[in-house]
Amino acid sequence: MINTIFKRLGVALATVFGASIFAFILLRKVPGDPARAIAGDAATDDAIAALRKSMGLDDNLFVQYGNYMGSLLRGDFGFSYSTGNSVGSLLAQRLPATVELGLLSVIIAIVAAVLAASISVYSRRRWPDRLLRIASSLAMGSPPFWIALLALLVLSIQLGIFPGPEGRLSPGTLRPPNVTGMFTVDALLAGQWGTFVNAGWHLILPAIIIALGPFAFLSRLYRNQLRGTLRETFVTVAQSHGLRRFPVYSRHVAPHGLLALLPAASLLFADLLAGSLLVEKVFGWPGIGSMTADAIIQKDFAVVQAVLLLAAILYVVVSLAADLIMTAADPRTRVGAR
Repeated sequence: MINTIFKRLGVALATVFGASIFAFILLRKVPGDPARAIAGDAATDDAIAALRKSMGLDDNLFVQYGNYMGSLLRGDFGFSYSTGNSVGSLLAQRLPATVELGLLSVIIAIVAAVLAASISVYSRRRWPDRLLRIASSLAMGSPPFWIALLALLVLSIQLGIFPGPEGRLSPGTLRPPNVTGMFTVDALLAGQWGTFVNAGWHLILPAIIIALGPFAFLSRLYRNQLRGTLRETFVTVAQSHGLRRFPVYSRHVAPHGLLALLPAASLLFADLLAGSLLVEKVFGWPGIGSMTADAIIQKDFAVVQAVLLLAAILYVVVSLAADLIMTAADPRTRVGAR
């Protein structure tokens, strides 16, 4: 077990290091001059040259990368020239909003996938299974930003069921005291029930849209796992002992299928950082996704590099945690790891 942890930690560190190199080189190969994009079209050549020098863009790539890694080791993510703030402070301001949205999206995706796949497999009729396959195909084939725009137009502007693209709270709503940065949690801690309801209502629609893709993948995965488990010998043995269909399914089939769902769900949580980029922009959500979209347009290298590195770290940490949970929960993985 200890050897497995150290091996996976080594792989995790190598993955983060590789991601930092990839992001650094990729961004510097993007066409356009970030100094000119930040300074504006009215800036003189001398002003742009001075800005390039202050940003370190005149140095060769090895020197730039060395300076970048040195700053990271000191906990300095750099400076955002487009906003005039440090990248660390921007991440601290924006990350709680994305985490709050991502957590609700993951919960919606997992609960909906488990329920839909369970009904599809447990039901003796064919239409629930067909309905699940059609719904998952539509969810996987539709771009999230297009669904976000359509939902905003119909459910917010036309019908007025959900709030419009006004951020995390309605204008005039009292903000909760900043404890975690997540408005629903902070409102609960402060006993501000009106703020809690308002913040939750703003969360629901973007969270459902972000959850559609993960729901489609997880529901298909869980459905196939359940169907395979039903053909296992231990299920036949349980049925031969006189157990009814529902106890066999709830005690043996469903828990066995959830083991396969755990690593996939954990990796999808890390992917939600990328999936929320355009959805946050559509809904005016002040999170990491909308900040990254603005930084890409403005060629703000420091912000984009920090977000890519953060996504890699999140992916590695969540994947490592899922592997350790799987190793503890499933004896077969412990045997294979030796």
